[in-house]
Amino acid sequence: MRPWLEIVIPARNEERRLPAGLAELSAAVAPLPSGVSILVVDNASDDRTGDIVREWPAGDVPVRLLHCHWPGKGAAVRAGLLATSAPYVGFCDADMATDPTAIAVATRLLQAGNLVVLGSRSHPASDVEDRHTVVRRAGAAIFRAATRVIVPDVADTQCGFKFFHGEIARAAAARLRVTGFAFDVELIARCVQLGATPVEIPVRWRDVGGSTFSVWRHSASSFAELAVAWRAVRSEPAVPDPDSAGWSTDTAAAPAALGSLPPQAGPG
Repeated sequence: MRPWLEIVIPARNEERRLPAGLAELSAAVAPLPSGVSILVVDNASDDRTGDIVREWPAGDVPVRLLHCHWPGKGAAVRAGLLATSAPYVGFCDADMATDPTAIAVATRLLQAGNLVVLGSRSHPASDVEDRHTVVRRAGAAIFRAATRVIVPDVADTQCGFKFFHGEIARAAAARLRVTGFAFDVELIARCVQLGATPVEIPVRWRDVGGSTFSVWRHSASSFAELAVAWRAVRSEPAVPDPDSAGWSTDTAAAPAALGSLPPQAGPG
């Protein structure tokens, strides 16, 4: 059966955090109508990340593995999105720092016709537990200010919880030039070029130890990637197809039962 929702998890050396993350994600989507699948993209890992996925027990939510030998979170998410075929797609971080129960809210908004739904730690109703250092918080604030040059209407580009109409996600991913941690900014900008107005939703977010992002090792490259994204978006404008209204209608595989799910309260 063709899935109606595919969720991509980029994973580089995640043997420690991935089992709990897969279990939590599978439990979160269990109340949704059947037809949800998970795609783990092993991003050039040199640990047992791939083995964990291959050995994952079969269940109601299938979990499959894709290898991406090009390093970089952006490269992994791009490969994962391009490997999907579902009407709705999204991606989550392996640690599930963003509570995956918000997927039910995201899919309702997609089915209502929204093309891009973003988890936002900046949303006033979000519940955020932040244990970052002063240096990392300051760097994040500077980075957010820089992203507004490219996507001025999005408050939080870096939350690892994003869901899309499948066709617009694949069209945007195909144009991605940034392969590292700043890829989210270009991906959102590409979707906006294609006619989307991103919707940000509140999330529950917890800082989970073990992240591969380092302020000292990755800050300079992330700002350099923003420059790449800015140039790429300006030099390669994506003009929406005249039939782009089909973005919101080609969802025959999505279940009408979504509308009958119990309402989800915000995380305030």
